[in-house]
Amino acid sequence: MSDLLERLRGRGWRMTSQRRVVAQVLDGDHVHLTADEVHARAVERLPEISRATVYNALGEMVSLGEVLEVTSDGRAKRYDPNAHHPHQHLVCSGCGLIRDVHPSGDPLADLPDGERFGFTVSGVEVTYRGLCASCA
Repeated sequence: MSDLLERLRGRGWRMTSQRRVVAQVLDGDHVHLTADEVHARAVERLPEISRATVYNALGEMVSLGEVLEVTSDGRAKRYDPNAHHPHQHLVCSGCGLIRDVHPSGDPLADLPDGERFGFTVSGVEVTYRGLCASCA
């Protein structure tokens, strides 16, 4: 069973065949699919699955904190199942490819106290941008 399916079951998420297929499509490393891409892949496994069902399942997984919603540069939202492993994103400015990266160090530590403006910082999101090998 996939890591995402195990996490969802552990949260008590009712596992219908449609929800299972959406989770299976999303599962894996460096997976950052749009809702339309999830739907297209889900239809290959379960032809009767509707676009609305896919959107609903994705929304529920995001609400549960088991999938991250990633947006970049006005492009379509992408869904990242790697929600429980700290990482950053490397985004191609050309084609929009997104890869998970794990830089060393603590990005929160890089924010000086004088730049926190009284905030109690609970998280950091860093996005690295450039061109992938195909676009360069």
